[in-house]
Amino acid sequence: MPARLDTNLPEPENLDDFTWKPLRLLTFYRVILAGMLVVLFFGLPDRTALGADQPTLYLLTSSAYLVFSLVAGFTTRLRRPGYEIQVHVQVLTDIAAVTLLMHTSGGTSSGLGILLLIAVATGSILQPGRMAFLFAAIAAMAILGAEAYRNTFGTLPGTAGYTQTGLLGIALFGTAGLTYLLTRRIYESEMLARRRGADIANLAKLNAHIVQRLHAGIIVTDHVHKVRLINERARKLLDIRDAAEDRPLAELSPVLYASLLAWRRKPEQEPSLLEAGSGTTRILPHFTLLGTGEGLGVLSLLEDTAAMVKQTQQIKLASLGRLTASIAHEIRNPLGAIGHAAQLLEESEALTAADLRLTSIISEHTRRVNTVVENVLQLSRPGTSLPQHIRLRPWLDGFVDEFTRSGLCHRGQISYRVEPEDLEVYMDPSLLHQVVWNICQNAASHGDVGVEPVFIRLLGGHSEAPRIPYLDIIDTGPGVAAEIADQIFEPFFTTGGSGTGLGLYIAREICESNQAQLRLHPVPGGGSRFRITFPDTDRLPASVFA
Repeated sequence: MPARLDTNLPEPENLDDFTWKPLRLLTFYRVILAGMLVVLFFGLPDRTALGADQPTLYLLTSSAYLVFSLVAGFTTRLRRPGYEIQVHVQVLTDIAAVTLLMHTSGGTSSGLGILLLIAVATGSILQPGRMAFLFAAIAAMAILGAEAYRNTFGTLPGTAGYTQTGLLGIALFGTAGLTYLLTRRIYESEMLARRRGADIANLAKLNAHIVQRLHAGIIVTDHVHKVRLINERARKLLDIRDAAEDRPLAELSPVLYASLLAWRRKPEQEPSLLEAGSGTTRILPHFTLLGTGEGLGVLSLLEDTAAMVKQTQQIKLASLGRLTASIAHEIRNPLGAIGHAAQLLEESEALTAADLRLTSIISEHTRRVNTVVENVLQLSRPGTSLPQHIRLRPWLDGFVDEFTRSGLCHRGQISYRVEPEDLEVYMDPSLLHQVVWNICQNAASHGDVGVEPVFIRLLGGHSEAPRIPYLDIIDTGPGVAAEIADQIFEPFFTTGGSGTGLGLYIAREICESNQAQLRLHPVPGGGSRFRITFPDTDRLPASVFA
């Protein structure tokens, strides 16, 4: 590892970018340089001053330098011995070889001193700090010693060579200092770029993680309405199972694409609810323009109305809770007194038949009002929903048996079928029992108005794509008139004189609290069909029943 005694710089994430890779480049440069020095000596002996003073020593030095360059290339590849040893040996060998070649070619006047500057610069890059100035000092002393030897034992002594040697020594130290500063600046810039790159990469991962974990669906489209980003929640809401990136939005979800085009034509108009997937999921889209280099993209935020319905349900139940507290205090006590008084009157022997009829009316309507109060109390305190996987066929078997034993209908009037037989639904069993019982009870009591008895069929199955389970409750009664089909789920709406008008309303509220749906579908030829569409557990958020 390179010595950084003076830099106080952080360690890089990948040392190869600052150690072995530059050292390999240096060995490549050294092989080319040594080869050229040998080739020029043999190829152009009369046109160059290489080896002019001592050709034999030049030849030995350049040949040895070439062999060392080749060996250094292999050791660098093998990374043996260690990095610092190889740097010290290679740089010092460069200084020694270039100094000898200068000495054999006329000293500093040969022009080979530039190679010493390169050697010191590479040493400063590979070993920044004090070692860079040590290399410069060794090179300066080497050329000074060589010049002193030439002036002492050479044939042309003089002082001109010392001036050039001194200037070259100053250049060596200047090169070491300048290279050190530039290396430090490059090193710091590289580290800053790495940190910024790591921060950007981490931020991108964080954003992707947040987008994927959002309970709302996110879709980003470009200026030509191709999907650039989509999270898992949006895939489930739109029932997209294949790769969606770079595909047209019109191909993935035509209804969402149509809503987006309508919004772009009239941005001030709020988008309406959309039915996505199999039609059981209703989403509310929100669109926002995004500026891009190519044009205006759009961010589509998809909200599942089930969450909003659940929040509305909670607000509604809170209001009903306060209302029922008042009802229980203001109505139930006097209602109990009225019912008790009616029972005492019925026991009196002095009452005529007309009076007995009146007291029976009082008792009957007292019980009806008490039923209304109890139903409202049930709405305000729905209890905790404990959904679980239910095998629908065994469950229907037990339900039909219990319903027929209650006396509401005969065994031949109710039947059931489940396809496939291992179909499972996800709901609280007790709440499912309450919903199905209420609908079947309505069919048995309101459907039998003619000569023929009413027949009830319970059909379990699932839609084709996606495979969402459902349960149909079909009766052969007179059905529901089209003009009141939208009102039957409203509270206190009833077509009979004895009902409270809360049964279907409670049934629908129970289904919605379990992320299921209860709807009335028309039946050709008469009758009614209520369909309970159960939640798809693969598309359901984990926090729905939390």
